[in-house]
Amino acid sequence: MRFQDIPGLHTTKKQLSQAVLTQHIAHAQLFHGPNGGAQLAMALAFTSFLFCTDKQGDDACGQCPSCQKVHRSVHPDLVFMFPTVTTKKVKEAESDVFLPEWRKFLLDSPFRTLPEWLGAMGAEGNKQGNIPVEETRKLIPKISLKPFEAPFKVVLIWHPESLNLSSGNALLKTLEEPPTSTLFLLVCSDAQKLLTTILSRTQRVAIQAVDESDLVDFLRQKEGIDHDRAQNLAYSAEGNISWALEKAKTENLSTSTWFADWMRAVYSKNLSKLATLADQYDALPKEEQKGLLEYALHIFRQCLYQIADAPSLIKALEKERGFITNFSKTLNREAIEQISEKLSTAYYHLERNGRAKMIHLDLSLQIIRIANAAKK
Repeated sequence: MRFQDIPGLHTTKKQLSQAVLTQHIAHAQLFHGPNGGAQLAMALAFTSFLFCTDKQGDDACGQCPSCQKVHRSVHPDLVFMFPTVTTKKVKEAESDVFLPEWRKFLLDSPFRTLPEWLGAMGAEGNKQGNIPVEETRKLIPKISLKPFEAPFKVVLIWHPESLNLSSGNALLKTLEEPPTSTLFLLVCSDAQKLLTTILSRTQRVAIQAVDESDLVDFLRQKEGIDHDRAQNLAYSAEGNISWALEKAKTENLSTSTWFADWMRAVYSKNLSKLATLADQYDALPKEEQKGLLEYALHIFRQCLYQIADAPSLIKALEKERGFITNFSKTLNREAIEQISEKLSTAYYHLERNGRAKMIHLDLSLQIIRIANAAKK
């Protein structure tokens, strides 16, 4: 992973590379950004540049043995800590046990989210993952030795929000008295969930949401999709690179056409058509089902901007703007808020393996009731 593999964020990349080149590196840094954003990729790119033996200006070479080892997550001076869960095969969960899955997870993409990782581990039910206190205590002997190859040992802690009070306090002691030549990179999407004492001992590196234009170029180059589709995904992603990449790979049907058909059936109260759409929805892969609900939330949000007379906030393709303008005339602010809440609830049940057909049909009937009330 190199800085050039991350879309946009040029100022942040420059600041991080200069910190390495001038040797002004804080011993504990907190990379925080939006869910599905570039913070994990940025921490890995920073580590690659730090370890690289053939730096190319402001970036790692990507070819030297150190770069290759970081890319495969096998560098002896790079220690990972991340949330884990017990499974049918794993009864005592900790990061080292899941390293093979973690390495594959990062090779697939460094733009990842916790739910994706839970799925990769084979988490069952509603298990959320955590970093137990025993693991934070085992960290000390891992970092007590001098670096083997690199100038520093790097401890990369992904999703430190998963630390409980005991494990957080154990980590705090290590941050307060760090071994020589050891750096801590904490990577999170919700810094407010961290202990304030941990926050106070880290230098914060804010990873902003990637600009839509940069994300469009990134999606076109990486996934080979056309400009309109890339732009539509970038508008809807709202900084979630992981989501945009997943949808670029899996979303085959026209979401805008499907949504328009769905709303026409809702507003005409065509129950036969709604039943057919529910059957079609039930047959889709889970990620496409979720993507359609996410798109619906996106469109209703744009309608809210239209009603609020704030067209500059609308993020939609030109061919969608006419639909949004007309569709918003049938809605009011209260209706949009109620429908958005119903969509979020449906998404929640879908993620927890509810029957997609029933979720979709029930959602359609609820939107009919809300739309009827909005007309009165």
